[in-house]
Amino acid sequence: MNRLNIFLLIVVMGCALSVVNATNQQRQIFIQLQRALSQERQLQQDYAQLQYQQSALSRTARIEQIATDSLKMQPVTTGRTQYLTLAPGAATASDAPVPVSAPAASTAAASSRRGGTR
Repeated sequence: MNRLNIFLLIVVMGCALSVVNATNQQRQIFIQLQRALSQERQLQQDYAQLQYQQSALSRTARIEQIATDSLKMQPVTTGRTQYLTLAPGAATASDAPVPVSAPAASTAAASSRRGGTR
């Protein structure tokens, strides 16, 4: 009977250690789950913030302001618009006339364009 009691005691101790180990693993997994959920919430907040920033940065008024202030762009007017026409049956369109801004630069550009290969 003494051997049976020792054997049962060893089995009970093994089961108890197994329960303690399983409980510890469950706690560790629960902690990892809570961290992952917290990280998910933080990432969702960051994503919402980035969407807000993107919408703020892509506003038409802001883009127009940067274009006029920083890039010195001007709105298109009918006087500055150039239209290219293609003759019926023609395969390609002819070059549009180059606006004259500086006489030396425009003549050099025009001569290099005429003399170059296409």
